[in-house]
Amino acid sequence: MKRVFTGLAGLLLLAVIVQFYLAASGAFDKAPIEEAFQPHRMLGYTILGLSVVLVVAGAVARVPGRLIGMAGLVVGLVLLQSLIREVAKAFGDGSAAGDLVFGLHAVNALAIAGVIATLVRRSRQGAAVTSAKTRQPVS
Repeated sequence: MKRVFTGLAGLLLLAVIVQFYLAASGAFDKAPIEEAFQPHRMLGYTILGLSVVLVVAGAVARVPGRLIGMAGLVVGLVLLQSLIREVAKAFGDGSAAGDLVFGLHAVNALAIAGVIATLVRRSRQGAAVTSAKTRQPVS
């Protein structure tokens, strides 16, 4: 089950990498903003759902509490993404204050990617240790 947790964490990291691509392609798209960023927005909701599933899978698999906490941190950071977007929108999409606040959206995305990358690395280390402990010697 710990390998499932590690696999889900890897899938989540892949989704975040694709999310960066979708953000960049939406920024340079000629379509209206709402239409250009629709794939980015939908994948964001998927990332939120997948990160919640990761927390539950971690609890079921009984991975160390630190890893479950990191998965919970990802949920919080993903929710913060939506909050940043709404606050920037409240200031006005073209205003200087709105642009400054919206810049935090990218900084937060980097934090999300960093936390997930650390989570994947630590989860893989833990899965390798668990796998080595459960191997039976050949007699």
